Amino acid sequence: MTALATITALDGGDMPAYRADPAGTPRGAIVVIQEIFGINAGIRRKCDTLAEAGYLAVAPDLFWRITPGIELDPDVAPEMERALALMGEFDQDGGVRDIEAAIRYARAESGKKVGAVGYCLGGRLAYMTAARTDVDASVGYYAVGIDGLLGEKHAIARPLLLHIAGADGFVDAATQGAMHEGLDDHPRVTLYDYAGEDHGFATEFGRRRSDAAAELADERTAAFFADHIG
Repeated sequence: MTALATITALDGGDMPAYRADPAGTPRGAIVVIQEIFGINAGIRRKCDTLAEAGYLAVAPDLFWRITPGIELDPDVAPEMERALALMGEFDQDGGVRDIEAAIRYARAESGKKVGAVGYCLGGRLAYMTAARTDVDASVGYYAVGIDGLLGEKHAIARPLLLHIAGADGFVDAATQGAMHEGLDDHPRVTLYDYAGEDHGFATEFGRRRSDAAAELADERTAAFFADHIG
């Protein structure tokens, strides 16, 4: 079952969210963290797939303070440009606080452990969420700018999985190398590399998707959540 939901933000505002419920009692809950394209069809499908696997899935609209309800298509050039502009306007620290509110909501609604999974900007936010909140486990796909966040790695107390696109147009080889150098020996962090894959390879729809890599990464994510969320 899917529905629109309202989450009370930490500052008291009403944050919209997309919610997908499993058929029975949830085995846990997952907060799905959007790309720069809003809660579009791809993010909703991510939630629906998690619900089919038995999780309560919640995707907060992190752009609600800028332009609530926006949905963009990365395969349409003007919409990609709009998305990049929104990323520049977006308060990432405030976004993590909104994710924290979503974690609290999901934990209260499910009564179970809560994980987080994010893509692109959401992958970066998943890392920040692992370092700054009490989320039980986190996954980031092709996270951007992690080299600038390595100073927070010592705050990561619960499992974090990062999927790295080897030919990522937004994360160059030097940045990927810094991620490995900074995180390979972290006892709570696992990194997987996908050689030759570009940013967005695990999107649900559109030209960016690479089926084999997406399926492998999603299988690893499913196993990770089964181990750490339920």
